[in-house]
Amino acid sequence: MKLGLQLGYWTRGAENSIEIAQEAERLGFDSVWTAEAYGSDCFSPLCWIGAHTSRIRLGTAVMQLSARTPACAAMTAMTIDHLSGGRLLLGIGVSGPQVVEGWYGQPFPRPLERTREWVALFRQMIAREEPVRFAGRHYQLPLDGGTGLGKPLKLINAPLRSHIPVYIGAEGPKNVAQTLEIADGWLPIFFSPYRTEIYRDALATRRPGFEIACTVTTIVGPDVRAGLDFVKTSLGFYLGGMGAKDKNFHLDLARRLGWGPEAEKVQELFLAGRRAEAFAAVPDEMADEISLIGPPERVRERLRAWTASPVTTLMITARDPAILKLFADAVH
Repeated sequence: MKLGLQLGYWTRGAENSIEIAQEAERLGFDSVWTAEAYGSDCFSPLCWIGAHTSRIRLGTAVMQLSARTPACAAMTAMTIDHLSGGRLLLGIGVSGPQVVEGWYGQPFPRPLERTREWVALFRQMIAREEPVRFAGRHYQLPLDGGTGLGKPLKLINAPLRSHIPVYIGAEGPKNVAQTLEIADGWLPIFFSPYRTEIYRDALATRRPGFEIACTVTTIVGPDVRAGLDFVKTSLGFYLGGMGAKDKNFHLDLARRLGWGPEAEKVQELFLAGRRAEAFAAVPDEMADEISLIGPPERVRERLRAWTASPVTTLMITARDPAILKLFADAVH
């Protein structure tokens, strides 16, 4: 199993990103990843990190699909891939209707179909075999119903690689199945290495070389209770507030993992404004299974379940060089 460093969103106070990425590279980590929601973007800090490293691969986990047309993403990906010497891993995700429609002003319906079209168009642009023509429901090139003056184009610059790996963040069964079909890798969320049977049918179609890069919240220290409470607070926000009452993809995933009644209680409390109770109601077992928490010996012991799982890259969230070394020594 490879190791990745998940830096998440850029925020003020994250000034050690360069130093920690350099340390991860020195320790043999395979990749470093950045994220976006509706604050910092994912590409700017990734470029900054890429300029200060030489080998570690550069991933987005995730770039929001509605934020950029396939053409914009192809131009950005091609440029970063050239500047970094072919190190880009493009992780994308559809996000949810609150962000897609509320922030980007884009329609959310038919997200799987939109993802399929987006990926097909992005790949065609990066391949740069001929001027691009595309006739989909969500994307048309040249545009239907415009001035009539648009013409098929292709990238001016030749990409460094004619195939840039695309990873997809997916939760639902249909989305996971489609990801196994059309992508180079899968970025799961709230993955439990103890309950992989819920993905058995999708993983049965896995192609050789298909990657599973999974973020795991990493809290190494003596106080297991404090670590669990931190993860439970984060989970409480996702289960309770990251989605509408009757359409919450994270809640649906919790149901499939076997924590349906507990997760529904979390949502009920959260929507009632009783947030502290909602966070406390998140099952300890759920928080523990999707994370690596506790003293070094406990983390090493629980790491065995992850190394035995289908995960190919474990993306840890630590920013302490000592914790990076703990994982490097345990995995390599």
